[in-house]
Amino acid sequence: MTLRDFSTSLDALSINTATVRRQRGAEVPLTHIIDQCAALGIGAISPWRDQVAAVGLDQVAQQLRALGMGLSGYCRGGFYPATDRAGLQAALDDNRRAVDEAKTLDAPCLVLVVGSLPGALDGRAAHKDIARVRDEVRDGIAATLEYARGVGMPLAIEPLHPMQAADRACINTLEQALDVCDELDPGRSGALGVAVDVYHVWWDPKLAQQIARAGHERLLAYHVCDWLTPTRDLLSDRGMMGDGVIELKKIRGWMEAAGYSGHAEVEIFSQRDWWQRGGDETLATCIERHRSVV
Repeated sequence: MTLRDFSTSLDALSINTATVRRQRGAEVPLTHIIDQCAALGIGAISPWRDQVAAVGLDQVAQQLRALGMGLSGYCRGGFYPATDRAGLQAALDDNRRAVDEAKTLDAPCLVLVVGSLPGALDGRAAHKDIARVRDEVRDGIAATLEYARGVGMPLAIEPLHPMQAADRACINTLEQALDVCDELDPGRSGALGVAVDVYHVWWDPKLAQQIARAGHERLLAYHVCDWLTPTRDLLSDRGMMGDGVIELKKIRGWMEAAGYSGHAEVEIFSQRDWWQRGGDETLATCIERHRSVV
């Protein structure tokens, strides 16, 4: 199969705004990031909810429309598990708001980072029952899906690397994510699918098989960066594409063979390197590497 040619066009490039949310060590507003991307000819982004909230949903929507900029996804819903019924309901309410925000911004999907043991992110897990939280996640996605169908907002489950199974996501392989999709959306309606982030799934011996299983109906988003050796911080030391060990073109080949034709979204958390640089330098490097190695 011949891969799409990224070398002469930026049409398939999207920037997850986490990539440049910190510039020269300081947080910058989303409005500034959007202007920087537009100035370089980047036509799509994937913003984070906290960045949108800091500016205002309506202002962000207006700015995107004025610049003719689209989205490749919206980050993020999920984090369903809780210690009690009130907490579970609060998560459902927040996910409904996330769906509405994604719709206002005309996102193609809402990405779900599903969550895991309550309290674990703060170092104080309320319990150790990962089977329980997986049930809560399935039930939470089912409830969110019912609402999201009504407003026409697809949901994309993002499996996270097993190193984050305790705190950020109890869905850790593409196979797990697709099992949930098949249970809740057996008709493959396009309302529920997956976000494939190479940082989290590159190691999986079943990756090619599961991407093929997903097919174009389930492949809603594709995130790229690289895995550095050594990795100095498992959360915030992602590499620029081409600086690590991930076989980026091979994985994109599997995605496109399965029918994926959307953006290759650059998502890099880099506390020690790229977040210490200027945004224009980081974005220019993203463009060059997207053209040459993605």
